[in-house]
Amino acid sequence: MAVAPEPGKVYLVGAGPGDPGLLTLKGKHLLDCADVVVHDALVSAPILAMINPEAEVINAGKRQGRHSMLQPEITQLLIDKAAGHGVVVRLKGGDPFVFGRGGEEMAGLVAAGIAVEVVPGITAGVAVPAYAGIPVTHREQSSSVAFVTGHESAGKYRPDVNWRALAQGAETLVIYMGIRNLDTIAAELIAADLGPDTPVALIRWGTYPQQETLLGTLGTIVAQVKQSGFQAPAIAVLGQVVQWQAQFYPHRPQPQGWD
Repeated sequence: MAVAPEPGKVYLVGAGPGDPGLLTLKGKHLLDCADVVVHDALVSAPILAMINPEAEVINAGKRQGRHSMLQPEITQLLIDKAAGHGVVVRLKGGDPFVFGRGGEEMAGLVAAGIAVEVVPGITAGVAVPAYAGIPVTHREQSSSVAFVTGHESAGKYRPDVNWRALAQGAETLVIYMGIRNLDTIAAELIAADLGPDTPVALIRWGTYPQQETLLGTLGTIVAQVKQSGFQAPAIAVLGQVVQWQAQFYPHRPQPQGWD
C-alpha cells in the first residue's frame, strides 16, 4: 500500500521593492531550492531569474482592476501545492505582512494544517524614499512615520482610512497605492489642517533604474499629476523630510544587478 507523502512547507517570502540587491539571503536560498514558486506581478524580472530552473513557476499577480487569480484561489493553490511538494515559495513584492495580504494567506494555511513560515522583505515604504534621497525620519524634523494604504479593498474591517487623524498623528506619511485616490486624500489632509505647503514626493519605479520622482506640495500635487500624466504604481511621501531630497539625491543608493 502506497504511503502518502508528507505535506510540504509554504514560505511567504518578501522579494523587496524590485532591486535584486535588496532580496534577503534567506529569500535567495529558498528560491534556489524551491519546488514551486507562486509569485506576484510586482516581483522584478531579475529576481524571477533567480528561481530554481527546475521549479514550477506560477504567476498569480494582481494589479488594481486586473486580477489573474482571486485571493481565496491563491490560498487554495498554496494548500494544494504543499500537499505534493516539499518547498513551496509564495514570492511577494516588498514585505508579505505590509499591505501584502500575507496575513490572510498565513491564516488560511494554518487553518488547513499546512506548515508555513514568513520570510520578511524590505518594504517599499522605507526603501523607495531612500532610493529617491528621502529619509522617512530625521531627528530634526520627523520622529514619527505612518505607513498607510491609499487603496482599500471592499468589505474590509472598516470602510475608510482616518486621514484626518493621520494628519495630526505622524510627522511623515508614506502612502502606498495612493495615486488614483490622491485628490480625495489631499483634500482630507488639508481639511485636517495639514498645511497645503507640506512637501510631497511621488516616486514611481522606486528602486528600479528608471525611477521617476515628482516633487510638489499638498496643495499643488494633484494638478501636477494631471498635467504630467504621472501614473501608478507609486509611493507618496508627505512631510518636511521631503526637503532633504535635493541634497541627498546625488548620494542615493544605486540599483544593482539589472544587467
